[in-house]
Amino acid sequence: MTGYAQARAEENGLALRVSIRSVNHRFLDLHVRLPEGWEPLEPRLRARVRQQVRRGHVDVMLRVEPTGAVAVQVNHALASAYARAAQDLSREFGTAPDVDFVALMRLPGVVAGAGLPSEEDVERASALVGRCLDDALARLDEMRSTEGAALAAEMRGRLQKIAAHAEKIGEMAETLRPDYARKLNERLADLLQNTAIDSARLAQEAALLAERSDISEEVARLRSHLKQFDTLLDSDPEAGKKLDFLLQEMQRESNTMLSKTPGTESRGLAITDLALEVKAEIERLREQMQNVE
Repeated sequence: MTGYAQARAEENGLALRVSIRSVNHRFLDLHVRLPEGWEPLEPRLRARVRQQVRRGHVDVMLRVEPTGAVAVQVNHALASAYARAAQDLSREFGTAPDVDFVALMRLPGVVAGAGLPSEEDVERASALVGRCLDDALARLDEMRSTEGAALAAEMRGRLQKIAAHAEKIGEMAETLRPDYARKLNERLADLLQNTAIDSARLAQEAALLAERSDISEEVARLRSHLKQFDTLLDSDPEAGKKLDFLLQEMQRESNTMLSKTPGTESRGLAITDLALEVKAEIERLREQMQNVE
């Protein structure tokens, strides 16, 4: 589910800021970015995030800044060696021996380990980083909960539309079987005008074909899935995978209704239109499901 949160903390000369950004994703795709030297904390931060977040593309970023004066450690011997090498090159090529000390300090190894924490420093700050992360996760949950309530309301609206379509389909489907048998009887009578027809066998074949076109079971299962979906939305905070499965089953029922419903008569066409609407609403629900844990 989409969300953004950050938290700050300050203690023992360090100012921390943890930022968390999450966007839709079918599974948990977690990325943690830490300053140089703070990498030993990554496993613990990942474990904390996994306890709170089940799905989504999640970016976690830690920023660390010192709050007091920072002493810059200069490798004087190495800096002198660089400077002498520059002067030697100047004499060799006949140029002015001008040394840029700012540029000199950017050369590898001249400023030795400036700003990099020791292992002891990282370990001492780990509890503070954990509290800062927990604060950011709590704020993320608040934002996601607000969005989740709005999403649940929208999903229930779609469930109501599907349920209404299912009721209409069920009512129409009850009238199809006798109509189907009657139409079959009429067509066979026209084709076999001068041929004796076994009425019992005709009725049997008509009933068999009508049975193959019966969608009452699919409608009943669709209604059951809708009830389960609504119950899970209310009762299970981590229902994402279960809801995904129910949507797959609902899609299967709508596809079966479309394949079994005759498409030539007015009622058959009406059922087909409603089943297509059901299929479209299920697809919209599946898109929204990427936001649900």
